[in-house]
Amino acid sequence: MDPLIRQIKGGLIVSCQAYLGEPLRHPETMAQMALAAQAGGARAIRCQGLADISAIKGQVDIPVIGIWKEGHEGVFITPTLRHARCCIAAGADIVAIDATRRPRPDGLTYAQTVKALHEEGALVMADCGSFEDARQAADAGTDILSTTLAGYTGEREKTDGPDFELLHSMASAFPDTPVICEGRIHTPAQLAEVMETGAWAAVVGTAITHPTTITSWFASALPAGGR
Repeated sequence: MDPLIRQIKGGLIVSCQAYLGEPLRHPETMAQMALAAQAGGARAIRCQGLADISAIKGQVDIPVIGIWKEGHEGVFITPTLRHARCCIAAGADIVAIDATRRPRPDGLTYAQTVKALHEEGALVMADCGSFEDARQAADAGTDILSTTLAGYTGEREKTDGPDFELLHSMASAFPDTPVICEGRIHTPAQLAEVMETGAWAAVVGTAITHPTTITSWFASALPAGGR
């Protein structure tokens, strides 16, 4: 197993992403956010876009998991081999890609994509939406499996919090492949529970690095929504 993957075992991965049109969407801002997360104990950073990957890699001393989102529907998280190669070239230590069984824009299969990346020395994280996705990713020799897309591809109901059932199934079925829990971890208690359920590590984004959403949680607790 690669030392970088061992390094994140039992740790918190902080996702630093801002959406189009948001005030924080700037590479330097995301790099500062990542540095602050590292100071707080993050074991790795997950980030989106080539400029953000490069900026964050230049600031932190912990592994960077890079993605490149293209669009909003279908396969859009690092959807092609080209996107993945660009993430690695920008400085990502690990590249996360859509690992669903849906058609990929470049016509390659998931397994072909992973094979090409491994031949180039890259580490690959599989963003899965179901157990069947995880099985495909494991069969392809993917370095890390994750629950990132659970509840977003139509195969599983979207849970209020983490998809503990899927996490447990993946960790039990693929004991030789690290399984990262990502998606709707909103409290420290939930983080502790996913680790107890068998996660190798866990990704938290919104609850740490998305102040618009966090503010809305508090505002909604006020009479008339606080507005």
